[in-house]
Amino acid sequence: METHKLSIRVYYEDTDFSGFVYHASYLRFMERGRTELLRDLGLLQRDLALSDPAGATFFVVRAMQLDFRRSAHMDDLLSVETKLEAIGGASLSMAQEIRRDDALLLTARVTVALVSQGKPQRLPAPIREAFARLLPN
Repeated sequence: METHKLSIRVYYEDTDFSGFVYHASYLRFMERGRTELLRDLGLLQRDLALSDPAGATFFVVRAMQLDFRRSAHMDDLLSVETKLEAIGGASLSMAQEIRRDDALLLTARVTVALVSQGKPQRLPAPIREAFARLLPN
């Protein structure tokens, strides 16, 4: 299966008083990785939100497990790697890693669910088919 990669530069705003990346910044980095994966599949968050006249449809994080292994610093160039692991009825399970060169900084397991009007919604066929292309045959 293909792994999506996104390069992100660490800026001053991403760090805490120590100069290390603040833990919540990693969540933003991973969100960008998942969003760019959607974009590369031709799925735009804005289009999803506007697709249902009865209410916005969007992905929400249902569960997340993080393992912080090493710290990143200001000016580091990081790689956010996102890999689809499974497709459920209304959810997607992904593995994400953040690396600096060969150094593994963080691993995560993330489950996102598609919701509309605050309730889970089955993945429509076009979304399911787009993500299915990422799974091994």
